[in-house]
Amino acid sequence: MKRSEVDRTKLSPMMQQYLDIKDKYNDTIIFFRLGDFYEMFFEDAVICSRELELALTGRNAGLDERVPMCGIPYHSYVGYLNKLIDKGYKVAICEQLTDPKDSKGMVERDVIQVVTKGTRIDNTLNEKDNSYVGNIYDFEYCYGISYADITTGYFYALIIEHDQNKLIKEIVNRNILEVIVNDKINREIISILRDNYQILVTITDDICELENYHYLYKNIQDIRLVTTIKHLLQYIIETKKGDLSHLQEVEVIDIHKYLTFDVHTKKNLELTETIRLGEKTYSLLWLLDKTKTAMGSRFLRTNIENPLTDINEINKRYDIIETLLTEFILKEELTRNLNEVYDLERLAGRISYGNLNARDLLQLKNSLKVLPDIKRILEEIKYPKTIDTLDDVYDLLERSINEDAPITIKEGSLIKDGYSVELDELKSISSGSKDFILKIEQDERERTGIKNLKVGFNKVFGYYIEVSKSNIPLIKEEYGYDRKQTLANCERFITPLLKEKENIILGAEEKIINLEYKLFMEIRSYVKEFIGKIQRVSKVLAEVDMMASLATVSEENNYVRPIITTDRNVCIKEGRHPVVEKVSKSTYVPNDVIMGSGIDILLITGPNMAGKSTYMRQLAITVIMAQIGSFVPAKSCTIPIFDKIFTRIGASDDLVSGESTFMVEMKEANYAIQEATPNSLILFDELGRGTATYDGMSLAQAILEYIHDKIKAKTLFSTHYHELTSLSADLSNLRNVHVSAIEEDGKITFLHKIKSGSVDKSYGIHVASLAKLPHSLIERANEILAIYENKNNKKQSFVQTSLFLDTNEKEEEPNYLEEKIKEINPLEMTPIEALNFLYELKNSIKEKE
Repeated sequence: MKRSEVDRTKLSPMMQQYLDIKDKYNDTIIFFRLGDFYEMFFEDAVICSRELELALTGRNAGLDERVPMCGIPYHSYVGYLNKLIDKGYKVAICEQLTDPKDSKGMVERDVIQVVTKGTRIDNTLNEKDNSYVGNIYDFEYCYGISYADITTGYFYALIIEHDQNKLIKEIVNRNILEVIVNDKINREIISILRDNYQILVTITDDICELENYHYLYKNIQDIRLVTTIKHLLQYIIETKKGDLSHLQEVEVIDIHKYLTFDVHTKKNLELTETIRLGEKTYSLLWLLDKTKTAMGSRFLRTNIENPLTDINEINKRYDIIETLLTEFILKEELTRNLNEVYDLERLAGRISYGNLNARDLLQLKNSLKVLPDIKRILEEIKYPKTIDTLDDVYDLLERSINEDAPITIKEGSLIKDGYSVELDELKSISSGSKDFILKIEQDERERTGIKNLKVGFNKVFGYYIEVSKSNIPLIKEEYGYDRKQTLANCERFITPLLKEKENIILGAEEKIINLEYKLFMEIRSYVKEFIGKIQRVSKVLAEVDMMASLATVSEENNYVRPIITTDRNVCIKEGRHPVVEKVSKSTYVPNDVIMGSGIDILLITGPNMAGKSTYMRQLAITVIMAQIGSFVPAKSCTIPIFDKIFTRIGASDDLVSGESTFMVEMKEANYAIQEATPNSLILFDELGRGTATYDGMSLAQAILEYIHDKIKAKTLFSTHYHELTSLSADLSNLRNVHVSAIEEDGKITFLHKIKSGSVDKSYGIHVASLAKLPHSLIERANEILAIYENKNNKKQSFVQTSLFLDTNEKEEEPNYLEEKIKEINPLEMTPIEALNFLYELKNSIKEKE
């Protein structure tokens, strides 16, 4: 049965109420509160029964047949809610707004919040990740983008050109989980975001005009940005339906202030998660994250994804790390104190929104307790920023909130003794009456002679006297016992005195609970006035925590301070890949990266598995670490500021869109060629391998020539097309390097060392042998290789085309000296062997003369 098929005139009042609410939230699953359960009806019930594996039943609703229904307990709904959100659904929480005991007729109900992928604000979120909801406002000549983390209050905005591919890259790169778009947007964009990236998309043109959120954009002059912000803001207000005053003033992003790279580069370099398992472990973030707070961890991740380009700011961070390494005792004390700090950013969000409990306030108090020590340490190390210790807030929480307060705020035990005179008096009355109850039990045992008589309590009957079946004959009429309940092995009674004390106790306990709740809300309101200060403190602590973490990692792994140069020279001596070095069981082989002003391109040849890709990644990760303000894994490091990084490493087929490896290669190559500047870094690993050999070789050479002549970006280009090494003769800013290996008795040993010059062998069959392919297969491959090599020897070498050919050129006779030189490999000769060979050649020439 569907909603659209129902005759609403026959429905029960409760079901009519449900459908009226459902009509307002048509694209949302309604969790409809009925007593101790959330219930779902009609299509919502069918969806939930399937997705949550619940029994689909029915409910009488005034119709001839029962309407589809399923339900979940209200006190354990969060797990079910998160399952639906993760599957891409929106869920509206519809609560009872009035107490059924006090209601005459239908209980008032309404939606108190809508929960979506980007608007979750509960404690189930990963504390080390941001949760962004964003929007795209299509102005038809440009796009406005804004995004916010509702849990922390951070809010950002930017304008980009009207380019669909750049728009999608921007949304994906910024980890936005949910996007709101205006109606003018191209529907193809919506399909790509939904299908390829599992981003929840909602279409709406509504704009927020509320004055109380004007502070968010009061300093922004660009009306396009203001419109974009108000578009997202309206959606957030409509879904959360609570106080969002913790949202912070919008930061307009200037992309020129950051080193930029796309999601493929982030994935290829394994900055925040590994390619194979998609986990944080063994990523750069895993290595650098020695932070003590969730705020610091999130700030570190943001910096890894958005390195700086401001030399002064980067050098300030280097100075801080040097100070922390020098003042190591203060650093240890600082990290111990930071370890006591809870997630102040998200605590501030819960204080504002109103979904916090007493334990949240205890976390805030314990965090504030260490702020004076942290402030002192920051002053001692001359940290450029300071913090407010919020002493008044700490004193209030220390006096008021009970240390063992429960999670719920409507069951009492929230407030300490001595905070409220009225509350203490009520507790005294309640406590005294409970003592009197114990006295009644003792008195009745003596009066009746029943030794196992006891006074108990339950919510149905209140206080009662319980007597076992065997002792019932001892009850006399003059005792005034009034039978209330008969059980299998006992009887329960009440007396007028017991009833009188029950009224006093229960009346006092209800007053205690109500008063504690009132006092708790007053405390929360007071703390709420300090949200701005708490957020400012949290920003400084997040940065301090990150810097302490970077200092710790630098100390543990022997990193060095980079020198940022204003020219374009790259000089890294004995550089290492920080993660590979950390997890490698063998000794890591360091390598230099030398690219002076006359070198823009390093063309890397060498065997598979020898370390070409690691060498390329090593440079990019060193650049990223240096530009977030970290020390780097090297003996020494001098680099310029890079503005963008482009990578094509590994075969990342776009299976979702049905594009082949080669098409992805060409698209990523085109993106780099179109967007790169002379200040960019390009890493291309075996570009062109996805097509026929000569096609790939031709494209690879053309791309190298284009980068060399037109872009002039610093480029690392690895290849198995050894013919390309001849380009160094014509491209003045290209240098050949290779990863060395030794072949002995048909076996290969990788040295993982980068050396000048090129190699003319890939050793692919040797690598296959190391992979334990069958011996007969390896022998056959060697036979086939010999045939191909003989054929290729007769072919023209792949070099730059010459426009002037000598048509009268005759075939020359074999040259003795050339044949002798071809027999040797100068890269494998010692200096003395080379001199001896030269001496032999000279003697041979003399003899021929």
